[in-house]
Amino acid sequence: MVAVLAAAPLFTKQILWTPITAINMKDVVHNQFKMTNATFVGTDKNENPFKINAVSGTQKYDKPDIVFLEKPSGTVVRDTDQGKITDNISANSGQFNRKEKVLTLNGNVRVDSSNGDKILTNEMVIRL
Repeated sequence: MVAVLAAAPLFTKQILWTPITAINMKDVVHNQFKMTNATFVGTDKNENPFKINAVSGTQKYDKPDIVFLEKPSGTVVRDTDQGKITDNISANSGQFNRKEKVLTLNGNVRVDSSNGDKILTNEMVIRL
């Protein structure tokens, strides 16, 4: 009788179970978190603003300072002898090192500058 009284609360509550087969352990091990519609905003070493958007951003346990970006795009402002120039950038993928403020873009990298310059390349590294 004592055992029934002690176990009764366990039977009166709904318990939701997730089968182990439903958990993608590979995703859990490799990805700390995933963001959709990720945006990073800040200023570079010259106090110029930058904004980076991505369809998604993923952070991994073994590389906590790097955010892996899917379809990144955004704007970067830079100083030149002619004044400030705004670059609109986009790529297929990229990596943003938050600690070092380095953006590495890969695949179909496109830069359209406010001064009329255009760049199309496979890889670009931007030190913010």
